[in-house]
Amino acid sequence: MKDYQLIVIGGGAAGMTVAAGAANLGAKVALVEKKKHLGGDCLHVGCVPSKALIAASKEASSMMQAARVLGAEFDGRDHYQTTKARVDRARAIIQDHDGTERFEKLGVDVYIGEASFQSPYELKVGDDLLIGKKFVIATGSKPTVPPIDGLDSVPYLTNEQVFEEETLPESIIVIGAGTVGLELAQSFARLGSQVTVLEAQDTFLPKEDESVSKLLRSQLEMAMRLKIGVKVKQIAEEDGRIHVTTEVDGETVTYEADKLLMATGRKPRIDELRLDRAHVNVKDGYVDVTSTYRTSQPHIFAIGDTIKTLPFTHAAGEEGKAVVANALFGLWNKVDYTKMPWITFTDPEVFHVGMTEAEARERHGDDVEIIEAKLSEVDRFVADRQETGFVKIITRKNGKIIGGHAVGMTAGDWMQIVVYAMQRGDKIGKLSRMIYPYPSRSEAVKKAADLYWRKRLFNSPLTELARKYFEWTR
Repeated sequence: MKDYQLIVIGGGAAGMTVAAGAANLGAKVALVEKKKHLGGDCLHVGCVPSKALIAASKEASSMMQAARVLGAEFDGRDHYQTTKARVDRARAIIQDHDGTERFEKLGVDVYIGEASFQSPYELKVGDDLLIGKKFVIATGSKPTVPPIDGLDSVPYLTNEQVFEEETLPESIIVIGAGTVGLELAQSFARLGSQVTVLEAQDTFLPKEDESVSKLLRSQLEMAMRLKIGVKVKQIAEEDGRIHVTTEVDGETVTYEADKLLMATGRKPRIDELRLDRAHVNVKDGYVDVTSTYRTSQPHIFAIGDTIKTLPFTHAAGEEGKAVVANALFGLWNKVDYTKMPWITFTDPEVFHVGMTEAEARERHGDDVEIIEAKLSEVDRFVADRQETGFVKIITRKNGKIIGGHAVGMTAGDWMQIVVYAMQRGDKIGKLSRMIYPYPSRSEAVKKAADLYWRKRLFNSPLTELARKYFEWTR
């Protein structure tokens, strides 16, 4: 039996943030992780391997295009082992950065094993019984698969298995057109697979601005078969092939492929924790918390994918920062999700922060200004031959930024200045007055901000007076 001032359950992004922060403040901390290595799903089966796969597939696609121009041959499927090696290498390097040794040097006791509450203050991990004054639940999430007829009797992949595949499938069906499904689908298509994506919702990427969703859909449909508003009725395996029977507007259509990837969402990984023994309330499958991440037990906190906020690694990290002070010092820190950005790492990338145009008009009515700039009007994108995309900044009439959206090459990088401006409460005029190196992709933001500034300047009383003066003195 060992006593701790803080016990963190879950060794992913959120849990590691809390454990490191608390240890640096001098607290006696235990970090519990179910799997063999720290890092969580983001490192092992999520963000890191998917981005390595995206990078490798983009290079393979470029090589295939170059080979066609030169009259040579290059098939990404023949080089999939190299692609997989790149994915494994990325995981290994980052795993080394986030290894157990780093936390032990900070004074954190790391436990590997399944955790379960025995009481509100007792946690069992293997043969160890840990006593905690405070707890933070950060156990992340796992794939959720809908109850489809026949699915239980066929082999299928989720993000937890797909990166371990040794060969690239000739063809693959992806069920689910969310971020995970689209990123993996495009990667497989670029490597040479025939890809079919099936999405049950009638709206494509419903959380994105409508103009963003429309453009991205048109780009993806050039590389894969993308079906929206499709109801999957049955799945079967025949002669080693997966058959997916769907219904659209009363019509039955069957798709077949070598592999099936389920990308139909995620749910909190909390079933094994025995939260009932700790008397922690669960609502709709998530740990029920206040805005400051306190559960129904004031000494137990929950963050990351275990709670119903935004399911992103960086959001979990911010929650981790907030909860350290809350747990150790009784503070009431919380995260402002209205300024929390996210990125869909397709090509072109999609960037999102704040309100969409529809949300802004619903909340603020006519007190909304929409500023858009096309990437085809930005010199660097023209030089890169990457003109597909645009910037869309949403403001109030007074210039306050309430939303920022973009589609384009590396949009997630050059749109960060909009997040900074929103967090500071700056108006869009400040983005126009910044100095942007020429020619950089960030000039896309300047282009949009300048459009707002020019409109305000040329319609101002001062400008009208200047015109009259110069006419009089001409």
